[in-house]
Amino acid sequence: MPEQLPPGFSSLTSPGRAYVPQESMLAVETRKRRLFIGLPRETSLQENRVGLTPEAVKHLVNEGHEVVVESGAGEPSKHSDHDYSEAGASIVYTLKEVYEADILLKIAPPTLEEMEHLHAGQTLISALQLGAVSVEYLMALQRKKINAIAFELIKDPSGAKPVVRAMSEIAGSTVMLVAAEYLARGNEGKGIILGGITGVPPSQVVILGAGTVAEYAARAAIGLGADVKVFDNHLYKLRRLKQNLGAPQLFTSTFDSFTLSQQIRRADVVIGALNAEEGRIPFMVAEDVVSTMAPGSVIIDVSIDQGGCFMTSELTSHAKPVFRKYDVIHYCVPNIASRVPRTATNALSNIFTPILQEISQHGGINEALFADEHFRSGVYLYKGALTNSMIARKFNLRYKELGLMIAVRN
Repeated sequence: MPEQLPPGFSSLTSPGRAYVPQESMLAVETRKRRLFIGLPRETSLQENRVGLTPEAVKHLVNEGHEVVVESGAGEPSKHSDHDYSEAGASIVYTLKEVYEADILLKIAPPTLEEMEHLHAGQTLISALQLGAVSVEYLMALQRKKINAIAFELIKDPSGAKPVVRAMSEIAGSTVMLVAAEYLARGNEGKGIILGGITGVPPSQVVILGAGTVAEYAARAAIGLGADVKVFDNHLYKLRRLKQNLGAPQLFTSTFDSFTLSQQIRRADVVIGALNAEEGRIPFMVAEDVVSTMAPGSVIIDVSIDQGGCFMTSELTSHAKPVFRKYDVIHYCVPNIASRVPRTATNALSNIFTPILQEISQHGGINEALFADEHFRSGVYLYKGALTNSMIARKFNLRYKELGLMIAVRN
């Protein structure tokens, strides 16, 4: 009687006792889901970016997804309707049509007028801009019974926030170009060069904060030859900044009031680049300190969208970016990355494309949230319920635990 072999095995040709495993075709269930993605045209005067480049759209369309683009959405970042159409997107001409998408990828938060076109079960991926949001705005979104994801809160597996990181890199590199522009005589500045040349003392740059914006701003300023001083109350950030820049002699300090006021008084440029902690900026420069700065000096408040780093800061726009107070030039535009929208769009597209692919691979937004705790970090509304504890504390609202809601559903 022939020897009985275990399923999936065959005997060796030689008369041994071992068995050779045979390849077996197993049925693998695929949960990949076709997505319906909408890219609306931004109506905010501050916003020039779009969430996906035509190249990214082409990649998603080739994978079987449907993308609709509102006419003119890419124009501020120099991407035409023709570019998107050639990539496989459908061009639509009304707000209502683009808002029919299951996933709406937007940059600025929707206005109350735009919000009217949202529908229950839809997923909105956009900025939240917590510094400008109100209780009334949140309640209006909740009534729509949507899932809302703030892309500035999304984390990657390392715990970093990729959108914040990318936009901070752009902002940090850009602020020094802005500072150089406003220091020049043509803009009624001090009439000095940002940096230094042989035989002339370097310009003085003070940076508040030691995060990504500070790192890229300091790198640019040092490269131009400026004398840079960085302040932050987190010593590990100051230490990391020195290491990243390869500048062990870089002046760093905690927020010692006397030292800081002395350095600001002598500064040609002061950059405010602090991140909000527990919903508020941890340190603000008093008005009487700003009043001691030399006429024509420049303040750039990168943190203005979170409340600002200077008592004298007031929100400005790209159309009218500066104002003067105590004859000090204040640049307080909340969206500096929109100054270079094509670069910013490319950076955002590199982040959002893999996220959309992940949502598809998992089988939909609910499945993706269940599987990926890092993606969950960006959710602040789930089926209309507030799920972000920080927002709940800020506005004294009740919230639900997202993990439990998703677990019950799944």
